[in-house]
Amino acid sequence: MSNLPSSQSPARAAFAERIADQMFPCVGAKSALAAGGLSIVEAGPLACGRDDEKILDALEETAEAFWRGSGRRFHSLAVLFGGPAPRDEATFEAQMWARLQALADRDAARGAPVDPEVSEHPASPWFALSLGGHGYFIVGLHPAASRPARRFDQPALVFNLQAQFAALRRDGLYDKMRSAIMARDTALAGTPNPMLADFGDASAAAQFSGREVDGDWFCPFLPPMRRSRAA
Repeated sequence: MSNLPSSQSPARAAFAERIADQMFPCVGAKSALAAGGLSIVEAGPLACGRDDEKILDALEETAEAFWRGSGRRFHSLAVLFGGPAPRDEATFEAQMWARLQALADRDAARGAPVDPEVSEHPASPWFALSLGGHGYFIVGLHPAASRPARRFDQPALVFNLQAQFAALRRDGLYDKMRSAIMARDTALAGTPNPMLADFGDASAAAQFSGREVDGDWFCPFLPPMRRSRAA
């Protein structure tokens, strides 16, 4: 079931069990867990930045593991946040973007460049969160999520490397995986996810929190000032 040792914390074990559950739709996350490519770290409350350096360091390790070519196709980092959970989807979304903004600002202060394969502008169809020079697609989970696939007992953010999706496209496997996830998610929720859009077709920013938003939605993220830019 879980690929984590029994000595891990209850929160980490619970998250691993959530991913391993037969009904959980993301086959990529399942593959990462099964292959040992899913790292899980715990942090303070989502609205608190005390563990931002810890998160950035963990992301560096995640990217290094992917680029070392360890034979694992999927590498992701799940950050589990303690403290009280946001009361609704809008609150979670606001706290999530505040945390991602703080991480990006701190990353820029550390001198990290932008991943040249993505844009930091949230309106761009090539948007991804660039941290440590690598682009990430974020999946937010929390107890108040309307989509069943996005529910977890505490707030969590899963950082998925955009480079691994690009590798899947090169191998001709991306569309098959995406179709499988969409079908499983529809079976679980009873309806298709209205927020899904492919990288390069529309900005992924609206997908991060899991909340359904309309065309008037505005992403609050601001690209940080960096020593070098590529967007």
